[in-house]
Amino acid sequence: MKVGIVGGGIVGLSVAWELARRGEQVTVYDRDPRRGAGRVAAGMLAPAAEASFGEEALQGLMLESMRRWPGFAAELSAATGMPLGYRTEGTLLVALTDDDLTEVRRLVDYYLRAGLPVEPLRGRELRELEPMLSPRVRGGAKAAGDHQVDPRLLLAALRSERLPVTWVERDVEDLSSLRDDVIIVANGIGIGRLTGLPVRPVKGQLLRLRGAEPLLTHVVRGVALGRHVYLVPRADGELVVGATEEERGADTTVTAGGVLDLLRPAADLLPGVAELALAETLAGLRPGTPDNAPILGRLEGHPPGNVYVAGGHYRHGVLLAPVTAHAVADLVTKGSTDVDISAYGVGRFT
Repeated sequence: MKVGIVGGGIVGLSVAWELARRGEQVTVYDRDPRRGAGRVAAGMLAPAAEASFGEEALQGLMLESMRRWPGFAAELSAATGMPLGYRTEGTLLVALTDDDLTEVRRLVDYYLRAGLPVEPLRGRELRELEPMLSPRVRGGAKAAGDHQVDPRLLLAALRSERLPVTWVERDVEDLSSLRDDVIIVANGIGIGRLTGLPVRPVKGQLLRLRGAEPLLTHVVRGVALGRHVYLVPRADGELVVGATEEERGADTTVTAGGVLDLLRPAADLLPGVAELALAETLAGLRPGTPDNAPILGRLEGHPPGNVYVAGGHYRHGVLLAPVTAHAVADLVTKGSTDVDISAYGVGRFT
């Protein structure tokens, strides 16, 4: 079977790799994959700390994908010989003030009721784990089951010439122009243009800071004076700081206000941030849907079994890549999947 995948981001390439492993002939169409959200993403694999109120069903899918991530990472590294920056230290939830701590405790209670492995900690216990945290930090928690990966290394591995996937550098303006047996639309915010599905761009600004040595070991998700921020350390001294969420259409301008909104809480929680070099400022576009959940399944109105959609992952594209790849490959090759994706079908928007 010849499978054409429109979109060379993390989700599209993960599906491509899974189908290629199953023996299908896969072609990926993307003129410039550097435009995608993956190059801007921080790479947190956080089914606990990323969970939001009202997203219980989605959290189940996130947990299933997290269960698959260790094997996914090990197999991809083995197939390509390339590192992914996969780390398992966990995430710390950190609050600066009493009001911030009330908000964090509310989240922790929600996680505990959901049965997630989250351990409440006092400020002193947090600083024992991360000595560079501000002495003003009041408390928080540890989510030991949350991991991280470096999305840029992940993209490089998924694009490796050692994987049996053909790459065609072109934009697809009309699905009818493709001659593949099956087409999978996975081009992020471009899904709406090709399918009419309600996928919108949600702007996110992000900073990459750099120092000689890492300031942190764990990922830190913090609240400082009501402002939310995350800090993701890399082994080489880079610190990723993010991210804004802005309904600004397709605007990718980095603004002074956006940078300030990230640096201020970051420095409040981790004072050493002020001494780091500001290496890169970026803005990307997350593909969001009306219910902020992904779209996975066959698109009606096309030849039977011909067009599928894998997108709309919003904040969770990196985390959900393994389970998306498995489920969509199942649908294409078997017609059904053992993953419960009944809540994420195309039909809820058509």
